[in-house]
Amino acid sequence: MGLNATDLRIPPRLSPGDTIGIAAPGSPFDRVLFQKGVAVLTAMGFEVVLADGLFERCGYLAGPDPHRSAQLNGLFADPAVKAIVCARGGYGALRVIDRLDWALIRRHPKLLVGFSDVTNLHAALWGECRMVSLHGPNVTGLAEADDHTRTALMAALTGKVPIALSLSQGVTLQAGAASGIVAGGNLTCLCHLIGTRFHPCFDGRLLFLEDRGEAPYRIDRMLTQMTQAGCLKGVAGVILGDFSACGALEVVYGVFRERLGERRIPILAGLEAGHEKRNLTLPLGLEATLDADARTLRYRLPAGA
Repeated sequence: MGLNATDLRIPPRLSPGDTIGIAAPGSPFDRVLFQKGVAVLTAMGFEVVLADGLFERCGYLAGPDPHRSAQLNGLFADPAVKAIVCARGGYGALRVIDRLDWALIRRHPKLLVGFSDVTNLHAALWGECRMVSLHGPNVTGLAEADDHTRTALMAALTGKVPIALSLSQGVTLQAGAASGIVAGGNLTCLCHLIGTRFHPCFDGRLLFLEDRGEAPYRIDRMLTQMTQAGCLKGVAGVILGDFSACGALEVVYGVFRERLGERRIPILAGLEAGHEKRNLTLPLGLEATLDADARTLRYRLPAGA
């Protein structure tokens, strides 16, 4: 589409009382956890509206592809909805991103929140719209999230100051500092975008990665695939979130050191974002500075305009 950094769309920040729309672009979800998550959003001071047919099921999907894409298109078009939070990840967003009305979405920028399978939406929002989005908890994840997770989400949705993260328990895998637009998300999902219209490219970017249930050799294989596909050419720095149920962290971190160490870029691990109860919100599409020695990630602008 020929978009560049000057086309950056920062959606409006929210205010107390604003309406958040809930969509299910991927898998069906646990209704008990969902209702608890909705209660968290309302306790934060927001109104909540559910997309039409939110509870529909079609095997391992939350309804047919046209149904799930219509939910997202409808919520972006609805002037009463100020932000969108995904009900769950799982699988399915990959099947709807080529069905979304990107012209409509560009006309109605809104903060979209989610993680894991929602990585596909984050990547597509950037590729098609240069739109900032939020890698953060899905509705079902909010049900059991800790206070830090809820506070971080609120700050990203409503805050007027840039987000600054200090990783007190962070692990510096490679020293250095770099600035760039933060991009990425779930490693497996990013690999599945290779060869598609939404092929990821992280040239000059700070690449954030997280995953769950992937053995170290599979992480190695995905990093190798991304390298050979050209996705990692020119990457400025790497931030690692949670790698849950992926084996010993020292082994996982060793894979990243071995596969990315020759690039002489800062690599910082230990960001509490991903498939754990603490899932801090990370704006994607905004410029930040990563300092692997100080173990900090500091954004230049707030997540919402």
